[in-house]
Amino acid sequence: MKKILALVLAAVFVFSMTACGTEPGSGSKEGDGLKIAIVSSPSGVDDGSFNQDNYNGVLKFIEENEGATVTPVREESGDSAAAVQAVADVVADFDVIVCCGYQFAGIGNLAQENPDTKFILIDSWPTVDGTEVTADQVIENVYAAYYAEQESGFYAGMAAALSTKTGKVAVVNGIAYPSNVNYQYGFECGVLYANTTEGLNVEVIELPSYAGTDVTGANVGGNYVGDFSDEATGKVIANALIAEGVDIIFVAAGGSGNGVFTAAKEAEGVMVIGCDVDQYDDGANGDNNVVLTSGLKVMHDTVYNVLNEVKNGSFKGANVTLTASTDSTGYVSAEGRCQLSADAISKIDAAQADLKAGKIVPAANFNGITPETFTW
Repeated sequence: MKKILALVLAAVFVFSMTACGTEPGSGSKEGDGLKIAIVSSPSGVDDGSFNQDNYNGVLKFIEENEGATVTPVREESGDSAAAVQAVADVVADFDVIVCCGYQFAGIGNLAQENPDTKFILIDSWPTVDGTEVTADQVIENVYAAYYAEQESGFYAGMAAALSTKTGKVAVVNGIAYPSNVNYQYGFECGVLYANTTEGLNVEVIELPSYAGTDVTGANVGGNYVGDFSDEATGKVIANALIAEGVDIIFVAAGGSGNGVFTAAKEAEGVMVIGCDVDQYDDGANGDNNVVLTSGLKVMHDTVYNVLNEVKNGSFKGANVTLTASTDSTGYVSAEGRCQLSADAISKIDAAQADLKAGKIVPAANFNGITPETFTW
């Protein structure tokens, strides 16, 4: 019955388009009525960071396409199995599902079982029966994107090292998913690069009790909250770092990072580096602002562009890794949106050019380089 109804509706649509002198697909707003779901971690689509940037890409598409709708779905636990189940619970109701985060990697089987639904998977490639699908074995209805977060982390590390007054900096992360470990490793490499090239001796502070364990079970160090929506623990870790003399903290922790922002605002002389999006507005603290700059991962453009591909019929499944070469990573240097010195911006920009050229390759969770073996 559903197939018959769909055929009838399709016939009516073609007739109405022809009657108006417009052929289907000839520049009309065909596809404007897309039903989109965005499924996110417990911090939700208003976390001011990762999830919200994905959501902004959806909102931009909806603003331009009357009739398109979006339904945010918040998965409350952050557990990988629960994340996939949250997608399964709504898959029959939507044309496109945006999945925000590594915990959604397991949607591969679900996507194969629902070939008429398009999936946009951010921060992971899909897995089928627990095995990651390789770049040459894409699932036709899944566009999956990794980002080189280590590049944005590298800029953040340089910014911290070139700006610290105490000589002690740190990064606070959420969960040791690959994307978060990439940020951490990139940050550490950025500090090391600045130390070496500028004759500095800046120390990256880690609290052993908050060391992270990555998806392989390896201890990666760092300062991990263990959650993307635990502001209280984020603040506890930040205060402990501040007590150690840290005056600049890179925050890659989703909603948990709000606690770090609070700790910085309550302290004297402490600044934060935002993550994923320009978080300068979040740093407002009376007449001052605690945000030094922000490391960027331009996810909203990815989501927006892929939704347009769904709309115009050019969507193709893909597994991609987006880098500085396509301006998919970066940092905030615009006047009025950061507090970096002109000298620091000049040095970071020079390093960014070398990253784009492949002359600098920061460590990442799975690229065979660690902060200890990083060279250039």
